[in-house]
Amino acid sequence: MIISTFIAAAIGYVLGSLPFGYLVAKAKGVNIFEVGSKSPGATNVKRVLGAKAGNTVFALDAMKGIIAAATPLVFMLGGDPGTLGYELGGVAGVVGAVLGHSFSCFNGFRGGKGVATAAGGLFILMPIPCLWGAVAWVVTFYMFKYVSLASIVSAVVISIAPWAVGFSAVTSSVATVLGVLVIARHHANIRRLMAGREHRWDRK
Repeated sequence: MIISTFIAAAIGYVLGSLPFGYLVAKAKGVNIFEVGSKSPGATNVKRVLGAKAGNTVFALDAMKGIIAAATPLVFMLGGDPGTLGYELGGVAGVVGAVLGHSFSCFNGFRGGKGVATAAGGLFILMPIPCLWGAVAWVVTFYMFKYVSLASIVSAVVISIAPWAVGFSAVTSSVATVLGVLVIARHHANIRRLMAGREHRWDRK
């Protein structure tokens, strides 16, 4: 079980490391690490290159988490659905994918904040708490127009919700750890929010 869990995490890390934000921007002649917030995440790509490019990156980044949690390799290595081995395989894949996205081996261990990748993977493992997190994101964003604040609030909700719904300690703990990681990756945004210098989303 330990070896299969490690393999699932390794597969997830490689999947998560795929630098879609960088590649989409590069295809348009832009080095995403040099413009905007200098992040390869979907928000920066959308701000710099427009909605189509940003939404494409978000979908691809979310798919990394989905595949890491649901790939047949994880099923095969982790065991039958409902077993501890299956659960460990899924959560290890998601953790690996988020770490890969945040610290990509293909981009000099630079990366995005992991919001889309974590959301995609956790949706496979615990759809109801993720839907709560999505609602929290939408409400916060439309109230305050800060993508970063919406992502932080969503991460808090997803960190807490699995415990309230009654998911296993393994899945709930991983959701909490990933939520904390996403929040920590927003440290610069938090400082700007507190200083009143964070950028509001502008459709223009």
